[in-house]
Amino acid sequence: MSKQRYIVLKAKGDREKVLGGIRAGADAIKDVEIAVESAALSSKEAADARRDPTTLRAAPVMPVRLITPKADEGAAGTLDENGVTWGVTAVGAATTTLTGAGVTVAVLDTGIEAGHEAFVGKNIEQKDFTGEGDGDQNGHGTHCAGTVFGGPVGGLRIGVAPGVQKALIGKVLDGQGSGSTEQILDGLLWAVRGGANVVSMSIGFDFPGLVRVLVDQQGLALEPATSIALSIFRENVRLFDTIADLVRAHSSMFANTILVAAAGNESERPQYEIATAPPASADGFISVGALEKRPGQALQLAVASFSNAGPVVSAPGVAVTSARVGGGVRALNGTSMATPHVAGVSALWFQKIKTTNPNAHIRQLDGRLIGSAVLDHFVAGEELANVGAGLVQAPQN
Repeated sequence: MSKQRYIVLKAKGDREKVLGGIRAGADAIKDVEIAVESAALSSKEAADARRDPTTLRAAPVMPVRLITPKADEGAAGTLDENGVTWGVTAVGAATTTLTGAGVTVAVLDTGIEAGHEAFVGKNIEQKDFTGEGDGDQNGHGTHCAGTVFGGPVGGLRIGVAPGVQKALIGKVLDGQGSGSTEQILDGLLWAVRGGANVVSMSIGFDFPGLVRVLVDQQGLALEPATSIALSIFRENVRLFDTIADLVRAHSSMFANTILVAAAGNESERPQYEIATAPPASADGFISVGALEKRPGQALQLAVASFSNAGPVVSAPGVAVTSARVGGGVRALNGTSMATPHVAGVSALWFQKIKTTNPNAHIRQLDGRLIGSAVLDHFVAGEELANVGAGLVQAPQN
């Protein structure tokens, strides 16, 4: 009998009590211990695992891919007259005295070039979930980390929250931008158990890749392969829904954590729009769409043509300048680039709120983040349903 690798999420205690505690807002589950098990299971063993009263969710492992930048805009990108990236300025980070000091952030991506100028003096803890070892053989993770918390590079400001000193860098995708839901979940749990206040994830479930595996490696026809892949896809979305619920419920095993993820780059406006992709579409994640700046002195914004529909919020995602592997900077486009702007702004809000209310719950934190978003910089005729609550804004002290 063939076996398939599964992720099984378990809770110490009765499943219905835990799920009920989540729905109740969950101080009721603050002492519940959560365990994640991975194993190759037959269909019978998987059914038995699901019937286990301690099992919250069980899902087959599926591929995950990098949300690949849409284009390389060259070395400069768009800067303001003070040598600050346009994204840092647009989200209001350039005019606040808040820096993210005292906040721990996590970036789950392709790793980081920790020796880059942008990260001098930072306390960077790396963990590899791919088998490649620490470092960044792709460059995507380094670019995203630079936007979240990077210091100046050659006099240019690239980071939204440059005062962040501690960063957890989970390498969950390899140099080709490939991984699995098992690696992502392991990285996410490592980050939140390690005290991350904000987690940035510019990654997406690879549904087409799963269909290809079923067709090419298991010999299935396209129609049944698509049907099976859809079932696996749904189970993984539910798994990440539950993980996000546990984090938001503030189980004692987890930090008070804001989860931020990229909406995806699959749309091709005006021809068609694609909905936000998981894990960003899972309940409890703040999904991020990408914006572009129209030429001119005043800030005029439009939704990037590639940005998926239905995000919770939006942020700069075109001509975004950040750290480049090997040194210096480069500019990229994508919801991958928008997501770390929101993660950085989240760190600023975390710093502000925790200073005045140390016991603030995650719902208050992400409520303030989402509530900060504005709609007054968009070009006439823009379909505002594609920007969510709007352009996120840093707190101004």
